[in-house]
Amino acid sequence: FAFWLVCMHLWACVCISYRHSHSSSEGENRSTVTTFILLGFTEKPELNPLYSSIFLLLYVLIVLGNGWMVILIRTEQRLHTPMYFFLSNLSLLDLCYSSVIAPKALEAQLQQGKAYISLPSCAAQMFCFTTLVTTECFLLAAMAYDRFLAICHPLTYTSLMTHKNCICLVLGAYSCGLVGSIIQTSGAFRLSYCGPNHINHFFCDIPAVLKLSCSDTQLSEVILFVSTTVIAIATITTISVSYLRVLWNVLWSHSTQGRQKALSTCSSHLTALSLFYGTAIFMYAQPRNKDGSQDQDKVVSLFYTLVIPLLNPVIYSLRNKDVKEAMKHLFSRKILAMR
Repeated sequence: FAFWLVCMHLWACVCISYRHSHSSSEGENRSTVTTFILLGFTEKPELNPLYSSIFLLLYVLIVLGNGWMVILIRTEQRLHTPMYFFLSNLSLLDLCYSSVIAPKALEAQLQQGKAYISLPSCAAQMFCFTTLVTTECFLLAAMAYDRFLAICHPLTYTSLMTHKNCICLVLGAYSCGLVGSIIQTSGAFRLSYCGPNHINHFFCDIPAVLKLSCSDTQLSEVILFVSTTVIAIATITTISVSYLRVLWNVLWSHSTQGRQKALSTCSSHLTALSLFYGTAIFMYAQPRNKDGSQDQDKVVSLFYTLVIPLLNPVIYSLRNKDVKEAMKHLFSRKILAMR
């Protein structure tokens, strides 16, 4: 995956360099922007220390929470099941795409809205973030499918959801994320940017960057809207069908204990799904207004870039009996080892 990301970073830089050289060869009189300036979350200097502290605290908690989930799932034998394999990958994705955003967002606040980022770096940040977020959409769909097989087909679950098949589902999610990111990032950086270069955001988000283009952005906006809608429909349909089948199976179940366990497990998934898809669809799957205010977009972006990755470990650990027992077992082993 790291090799793919490096290759795509080089691809983005080559495409941008080619576009600039091609534009220069045609004798364009307009100067091309090579550096953007991130204005940050707020334009009020007196609030920068507060938001800097909030960003730093959120990022530290994200690293600790998601890093702990990955380590716990990898080290505890009782958690070596398909559901927790997907959950460890979800925590890894949350950790990675928050790391793509948080350092530059923190710099923008510390520099009081004057965080410089080059055009290739902006394209790389946009590409990596879009890849990871799109991958998470498909990974959540894979997790819903896993719950469907576990609850509705328990006798054949172990033969269907083998470790090899789990890896294939995760690889498929990353592949879909790469394809979706290539389409959306290409749609943004096929345009010309000749000023202004102030991005009214705390990272290179596609809608915020499109507003700075001096080209006609209609096609790029259509590409963003259509690709996001296709991804949302494909993944939400898979998730909805899976959980409707689970709900139907649970309602007809004669085991009260099995019903409660299934509802408890699925409620955590549905809570995380509602938070993630609600904010993502509001942000991307809507027609964009070039002259619209960015304040609302910043709040929504902050929620799904830093708040949701922080909440996911809490949702999956505090409401999960297996995770609680694994944590107790790990702590007990550490205490005995220290003695």
